[in-house]
Amino acid sequence: MSNCEKCNCEDCNCKGKGGKFALGAILGAAAGAVAGILLAPKSGKETRKDLKEGSKKALKKGQEAGKKVGEQAEKLKDAAKDKIEDFKKKSEDKSDE
Repeated sequence: MSNCEKCNCEDCNCKGKGGKFALGAILGAAAGAVAGILLAPKSGKETRKDLKEGSKKALKKGQEAGKKVGEQAEKLKDAAKDKIEDFKKKSEDKSDE
């Protein structure tokens, strides 16, 4: 069994916690923004305007987060390819001995 790259333990789930934290932070911020808008003493027209602006901001943040996740996935894919190639080369070297 291989050790974790982050904390060097043998069997943990810390590799996936960063993405879960980011998602929780985004959802928490969105929930807080919605609650603040709905509880503010404004007219319906102003509240609708604020909700529209807030939803645009949330969409933009979600797109940015999605882009970061895609970039991380690409890095992980490249790292996996490199490890596979290393393993393949080592196994070929061993078979040549």
